[in-house]
Amino acid sequence: MPGIDECLREAMAVPGARGASLVDWTSGLALGTAGESPVGDHETTAAETAELARAAAEYDSFTAGGKEPAESAQSAESLSKGPPVEDLIVTTRGGYHLLRFVETAFDSSVFLHLWLDRDTGNLALARIRLRDLAERLVLG
Repeated sequence: MPGIDECLREAMAVPGARGASLVDWTSGLALGTAGESPVGDHETTAAETAELARAAAEYDSFTAGGKEPAESAQSAESLSKGPPVEDLIVTTRGGYHLLRFVETAFDSSVFLHLWLDRDTGNLALARIRLRDLAERLVLG
């Protein structure tokens, strides 16, 4: 089970990876970084991606899962067991940004951010690898 540094090294081994980070979406702080940042500063990237993650995790349109209102109490209970969103993908002209929420034993407010080159990255493979890393990540 990898810690933060090993997890980020493994993320950087994904074909086309340009940068990776583990971010707390509540505070917007990077808990660890590797590779490049799209804006040249990992802390700025962490704060900006945290805003996106927070919006997706808090808006009912993304977290309700298409349930009818009568089922929403039941779905709210199941959402409290883990992150409300699995992952987010943002496509830009030059790359992909994949944000994978991490389920933790404590408040699940962290995600892995992987920045992929659009020409050399494989988004499907990156999603699979990031899911695996998020499941194995040990935060201590």
